[in-house]
Parts: sequence; structure tokens; C-alpha cells
Amino acid sequence: MIIASHTAGAVYDINIFGLSVTFLLVALAAILTVVMRLGIAKSMIWSTLRSLLQLLAMGYIIKYVIEANNPWIVLALMVFMVIAAVQITLTRADGIPRGLVMPVLLTLMVSVLIVDSVVSELIIAPSPWYAPQILIPVTGMMLGNLVAAIAVAMSRFFSDMKAREYEVEVYLSMGATPFEAAKPSIIASAKLGLIPTIAQLASSGIVLIPGMMAGQIIAGGDPLEAAKYQFVVLAALSSITIIGDTLIMILIYRRCFTELDQFELRTV
Repeated sequence: MIIASHTAGAVYDINIFGLSVTFLLVALAAILTVVMRLGIAKSMIWSTLRSLLQLLAMGYIIKYVIEANNPWIVLALMVFMVIAAVQITLTRADGIPRGLVMPVLLTLMVSVLIVDSVVSELIIAPSPWYAPQILIPVTGMMLGNLVAAIAVAMSRFFSDMKAREYEVEVYLSMGATPFEAAKPSIIASAKLGLIPTIAQLASSGIVLIPGMMAGQIIAGGDPLEAAKYQFVVLAALSSITIIGDTLIMILIYRRCFTELDQFELRTV
């Protein structure tokens, strides 16, 4: 029962009963997928359970890191998050050649370093500079968006290059450089990776109250401050997406060509 006298700043905890009701909602959705013969009921339930366990584990980890208030522990957790993001990116991307660990790792590290430095240190400017309650969530949001964008961009790039095989060979035969031959695929892939981020940026506010803003409001924060934080995050997500897509394209497009600048999709 919700009491009408609750005031701004109240914290509403979710207990075991609330989590159980949430699982019932997922179970109902899973039953509907069975009725519709979608074949995803097991994966939905398993993904939900795994999500809960991972989020709770991360909650305990972040709590420990905040209490420890040690810059080396904060940086170690951020490095671990980046490494995990590399594995997730390579798993999500379809039809890509092997051997892309280093390009993806470099892209994630550079992109996160640039945007984290601007958002955390120049815009929010926490004290101390390594404040885990700022750096860890911001890094997590940046990586989550970047993983999806890079995976989509890489998948589209290699599939597009394969579809354009004869066109690329014509480009090369006419004296074009490998970059010039691959440029249409690079542009198409970067645009595709940006679409979800731009759509979220455009719809935020009236249509959508994004997660960070909603979370701060639910936790009792000032809605205006929550709105400013959310805008900074959304703008940063757009920036990190285009930075990441650009970097990964620069680092991988040569995978479609030999040392003699001949077109060849290598798988190793």
C-alpha cells in the first residue's frame, strides 16, 4: 500500500516479495512465448536469472569499492569491465573474422578514456577525482552503449564488404586505395551503429524518461538535477558511439585486403 503522505526524498526499497512478483511477470511473458511458439522461453528465463545475479554481484562489488575509496581498486574494476566488454562485443558481432581482440580492446579503452575524462573530470568534477560512485556507473553506461554499437558496426561492415566484392574489385582496378574502396561500407556501418543512440537522444524527455534520470527520481533526487545528469550522459553516449565506430573501422578495414592491396576477406 502506498501512503499518500510520502514526501520527496523518500526511498522505496524492493524486497524479496517485489523481486518474486517481477519473476512472475517474466514467467507470464515466457508462457506467452510458448503459446506463440517463439522458442525463446528458456533463454528469457535464463537471461532474467543471470541478469539478477550479475546485477546483485555488481552491486556488492561497487559497494565494496565505494567503501574502500581506493583509486587503484577503482581503476582495476574499470579495467576488468573493459576486458569483459571486449568478450561481449566479439560474442555479439556476427560474421566477423577472428583475431579482432586487440582492435576492439584498443577502441574501447581509447573511447572510454576520452569520454570518461570529459564527463567525469571536467563536467561532473567529483572530489576525489576517482570517486567510484561517479566513475564506475559512467564507465558502465559508456561501455554498454559502445559494445552494442561496435558489434553492430563490425557485423554490418564485413557483411557489406562481402556483398560488395565485385564493386570493391572494380574500385581497386581503377586505382582506388583500399580505404576508398571500403569507404561506402565504413559509412554505412558507422551510421547503423549510431541509429539507436540518436533515436534515444531524440525521444528522451516527453516520450522516454531514460534509466539514469528515472533512477535518480525514484531514489528521491531532484528531478531537475536528474534531467541535467541524463542529458550529459546521453550526449556523451552519442559522442562515444561515433568515436568508437570511427576507431574500430580504421582499425579493421584492412582485414579485407592483402598486403598487396587486393581484396580478400581473411578469417584469421
